[in-house]
Amino acid sequence: MEYACDHVHLRSRDAVKAAAFYVETFGAREVKRVGADPVQRMVLDLGGLTVFIEQAPAETAPATQTPCLGIEHIGLRVADIDAAMADLAARGVTVRTGITERGPGLRIAFVEGPDGALIEILERQST
Repeated sequence: MEYACDHVHLRSRDAVKAAAFYVETFGAREVKRVGADPVQRMVLDLGGLTVFIEQAPAETAPATQTPCLGIEHIGLRVADIDAAMADLAARGVTVRTGITERGPGLRIAFVEGPDGALIEILERQST
């Protein structure tokens, strides 16, 4: 049996606003909207990864603290983490942890997305 990544599915208190964050901040492309007023789901292409952002009911519990069980974060690879983090900070994106070295050729940082979503920004260099 062979498996392949198909999508990441997020829930948000405001799916349209959350989708706009990923479009404006990370260059995602809106693929489609499901439902009318209100939108039930936004579908994005984020660097080749399909991202579903579902409109959550008002009584949905907020994201838990990390570390947590289940999906903890989304990792986005960049060529220049210093430039990427400067750009994100200039856009007002909340930085959870600054750039750290995680081993030879790997530098990471974490930022916060809509509804507390944890997003890892990483730079991999060949060693």
